[in-house]
Amino acid sequence: MQKKNKVLMKGNEALAEAAVQAGCRFYAGYPITPQNEIPEYLSSRMQEVSGVFIQAESELAAINMVYGASAAGVRSMTSSSSPGISLKQEAISFLAAAELPAVIVNMQRGGPGLGNITASQSDYFQAVKGGGHGDYRCIVYSPYNLQEIWDLTFRAFDKADQYRTPVIILGDGVVGQMMEPFIRKPYRMPRLPKKDWVLDGADGRSPRVIKSLFMGQGELEERNRLLQEKYSIIRRKEVLCEEYAADDARLIIIAFGIAARIALSAVKELRSEGRKIGLIRPVTLYPFPEMQIAAHATGRTRFMVIEMNAGQMVEDVRLAVNGRSEVLFYGRPGGAVFTPEELYRKIGAVYSPGRAK
Repeated sequence: MQKKNKVLMKGNEALAEAAVQAGCRFYAGYPITPQNEIPEYLSSRMQEVSGVFIQAESELAAINMVYGASAAGVRSMTSSSSPGISLKQEAISFLAAAELPAVIVNMQRGGPGLGNITASQSDYFQAVKGGGHGDYRCIVYSPYNLQEIWDLTFRAFDKADQYRTPVIILGDGVVGQMMEPFIRKPYRMPRLPKKDWVLDGADGRSPRVIKSLFMGQGELEERNRLLQEKYSIIRRKEVLCEEYAADDARLIIIAFGIAARIALSAVKELRSEGRKIGLIRPVTLYPFPEMQIAAHATGRTRFMVIEMNAGQMVEDVRLAVNGRSEVLFYGRPGGAVFTPEELYRKIGAVYSPGRAK
C-alpha cells in the first residue's frame, strides 16, 4: 500500500488551496490580519485555474461580489477577521434569504472594536446566532488543526451547495498562522442538487429571479417557513462532534477550535493520573451537538466549558444540559491564548476526587 505523503503549510494557505481544490473559482476579499495569507495565496493561485480574484475596495463590496458570483452559479468565497466579518453581516443575511451558497472564512482576532491581532474565539455569538438581521442561520465549522482545515473546507463548499446556504469556517489567529504537516486528501465532489436556479441567461426558458425582498401578502412568511424547515433538516443531519474519554468521565471539558486542542493536552495528562476527565469538542458550532452533550448530563457528571472569550458557547452548553448537571466556565477574553499547563491547573483544581467513585 502506498503511503500517503504529508505536506507542510500554514493554516491560511492550506485553507486557500483546499478551496481551489474544491472548485472555488471566485474570491473577493479585503486585507486584515490575521487572515491575509488567504488572499495573498489566492491572488496568484486563482490565475492558474482560470478563476477570479478581486481585492475589493471594502469588506462590504467583497461580500456583495460573492453574492453576485454565487447567483451566477460559481463556487465563491470570501475571508476576513472579526471586525471585517461584522461589516459583511448585512450581505450574509441577503445570501441566506436568497438561498445562495457561499463560504465565509473568519480567522478571529481579539475584540470588541478593532481589539488586537491575536487569536480569539469571541465571534461565536456572531457566527452561530445569525449575526445579521432576520431569522436565519449559517452552518458553522470550527477546525482545530490543519487536517480539519483541509477537510472541512471541502465540506463547507459541498454543504453550501447542498442546502443553498452560506457556510462559515470559524478559525482563529493561531490555527490560521500555525504550520504543521497534514495529508492533502484529494477532493471528490459528492452528488449534489442541480443548480437549476442560477442566473445564466434565459435562452428558451422562463426567466429566473434571485432576491431577498418579498413584498407580496404572506410572501416573506412563506420564505421564512421554508428556511426554518431547511434549518430543521440541518440540525438533524449535520451535527459533528468528537469525544475523548467522556463515557466514564465525572468532569467533561467542552471546548472548540484551538482551545479544544490545548485543553486536550491537559485532559490527557490528568487522565493519565487516574482522574476521570473527558472532553467533548463540537466541530459544528451550528448545528450544535446538544443531544450528544445532553446524553452525558447526569447528577454525577459536571461540565467545564473553556473558551477564549468571556463566555459564549457556555450558554448553549447550559441549554443542552438543561439543569441536570453543573456547568462551570473558564475563559480568557481579549486575545489571550491558554497554555496546557494553565488548563492543567484550572481543570485539576475543579475536579473533585470524591465524585469519581
